[in-house]
Amino acid sequence: MDQAVRPTTALSRQGVAIWLDDLSRRRLDSGDLAQKVDELDVVGVTTNPAIFQAAITGSDDYAADIARLAAEGADAEQIVRELTTEDVRRACDLLRPVWEATDGQDGRVSIEVDPRLAHDTDATIAQARELWAEVDRDNLLIKIPGTPEGLPAIRQVIADGISVNVTLLFAVARYREVIDAYFAGLEDRLAAGQPIHQVSSVASFFVSRLDTEVDPRLADLDTPQARALIGTLAVANARSAYGAYLEVADGDRWQALEEQGANPQRPLWASTGVKNPDYPPTLYVTELVAPGTVNTMPEATLDAVAAAPAVTTDTITGNLDRAHATLAALGEVGIDLDEVTDLLETQGVAKFEDAWNGLLATVDAAR
Repeated sequence: MDQAVRPTTALSRQGVAIWLDDLSRRRLDSGDLAQKVDELDVVGVTTNPAIFQAAITGSDDYAADIARLAAEGADAEQIVRELTTEDVRRACDLLRPVWEATDGQDGRVSIEVDPRLAHDTDATIAQARELWAEVDRDNLLIKIPGTPEGLPAIRQVIADGISVNVTLLFAVARYREVIDAYFAGLEDRLAAGQPIHQVSSVASFFVSRLDTEVDPRLADLDTPQARALIGTLAVANARSAYGAYLEVADGDRWQALEEQGANPQRPLWASTGVKNPDYPPTLYVTELVAPGTVNTMPEATLDAVAAAPAVTTDTITGNLDRAHATLAALGEVGIDLDEVTDLLETQGVAKFEDAWNGLLATVDAAR
């Protein structure tokens, strides 16, 4: 391969869409996001409550808008909604040329429903519809947690023709349920005589948090078998999810939908910044390269990828058997993967709730 090809371009050529896991008013106003699109092959943006909390509470960029909206009588929730939807709308506009050039596959920007609704199906559906109408951009994705209560909401929102980023996925079994919800929503839409070609979805599989939770448990076991698994479970779990994606893509149900114009629900690797400083900063990127995937990266991870040697090969498909063996070995040393992924889902919802509540409190105090 031409050595002049930048690492992010090489990654993109392997079928990995690079999205930035961050958004702020400053990133928009300074031209930083536009620069990353031009120079680092960024073709999408994800946000979450923690990202907005950091953006809004970590600078004075929003102070004038907070004061103006408060003077108009808006409460904290209304102010936060206005600030976040405006940033997302601007990012959608910036990325629209990418959306057009990729026939709607990329150029996507995600905004999450209120995390406090993660276990309320009807309220999630209602807010997804509100956010879709308020941002009013075709290249928007509404983030809905893949909780048991989120699954029927995903189906309904997809049937409505709203594009969805399913978030907080940790277990392969839950991921399969998410695929089913996406397919069912498309089938519902077809049954209603509506087109499905404009509906898009990604399924965000959280990676690093599994190693963060499991590694200390393995270290405590202090056996050769347990120590050999340290730092391997997150990648193995994500690879197993990709195996499920390939399996479903080969099935009759998907092929029938594809013939009607359906877009594949791509696996998206989220939480890809390493939490353990002993691990390479690009671990959850270079080990998860395969066609038809998205990797959303915090800025530090994106910069590390840009500075690292280019990845020029699929690192998942040939390693599926190894991934399944690694997951089986975890059970053999006495750690229940289902218990761990259930815990991570609960913690993930709680973290986003805490961030959202903290943001509301900060804005309320500044009104």
